[in-house]
Amino acid sequence: MEKKKGSLWIHCPICGGKTRTKVYEDTVLIKFPLYCPKCKREILIDVVKLKMVPSKEPDA
Repeated sequence: MEKKKGSLWIHCPICGGKTRTKVYEDTVLIKFPLYCPKCKREILIDVVKLKMVPSKEPDA
């Protein structure tokens, strides 16, 4: 992720490609459906204080 003035472009946790989603220092996302145009997949992520982690999904 690029860092510039307290904001980041989110990169895909699967392929590492840059997405079209930008977050700021005060952005909080819980179970956000991040779409990657490079690998054409969607993954749920959590973002708090510029830290991104894949959401924990319960096993069915």
